[in-house]
Amino acid sequence: MEGNLAIAIFNMDLKAQIDHDKLPRHIAVIMDGNGRWAKKQGLFRTIGHENGTKAVREIVECCAELKIEYLTLYAFSTENWNRPKLEVETLMKLLVSSLKKEIETLTKNKIRLNAIGNLDALPKKARTELLDVIEKTKNNQHMTLTLALSYGSRQEIVKTIQEISHKVKNNLISPSEIDEATINNHLYTRDLPDVDLLIRTSGEQRISNFLLWQIAYAELFFTETLWPDYRKNHLFEAILNYQNRERRFGKTSEQLEQ
Repeated sequence: MEGNLAIAIFNMDLKAQIDHDKLPRHIAVIMDGNGRWAKKQGLFRTIGHENGTKAVREIVECCAELKIEYLTLYAFSTENWNRPKLEVETLMKLLVSSLKKEIETLTKNKIRLNAIGNLDALPKKARTELLDVIEKTKNNQHMTLTLALSYGSRQEIVKTIQEISHKVKNNLISPSEIDEATINNHLYTRDLPDVDLLIRTSGEQRISNFLLWQIAYAELFFTETLWPDYRKNHLFEAILNYQNRERRFGKTSEQLEQ
């Protein structure tokens, strides 16, 4: 009981330091470390994924509490299909069960569910459940939670180039008209703003084919914490770190001051 009280007080202290006028509008998270978390405890990797859902719930609720507008979670990459069959099946079952369990939480917090990636590659049951929750939450406006599923940024960019090339070929657009906005409008994330803060857990310091175009000016934050252990205080620390950085977007400090 005393330990829980101390954690609660610590969390409140960190939260009190956050400047609510300088919050990142869009946070993206590479949720890494489920397998290593399980291995450290002598458990199957699938148990790590199951415990990772607890961290998802806490961080989603925390972002809603802070009034973060957009949260994007890297849930399953195009490369993850190469993992052992049992692990992939478990992840898909977890997706279905989690969506069923969390529909009440999403509704209560007025969170709209969104998904990006090659959704056609998902098993029929998982895709059906996903689209059902997306439909049921489409009018929620407090926060947009995006799940990147069967997602790979290079694949997304290739798809974008193919679509634009098709339009050029059919004289729907000229090459000289292609600009950043054109590309943005053909990405999976066309309805989302660029990422402000990218967080990766587990100590790995790479992007792993995640939102390569969208993180052009994002602040990157890496933590040693494994995803199943990730809690509110870790998110508060990342946001505070973000708020202590100077985002210049190519300008000088003096220009920003002016």
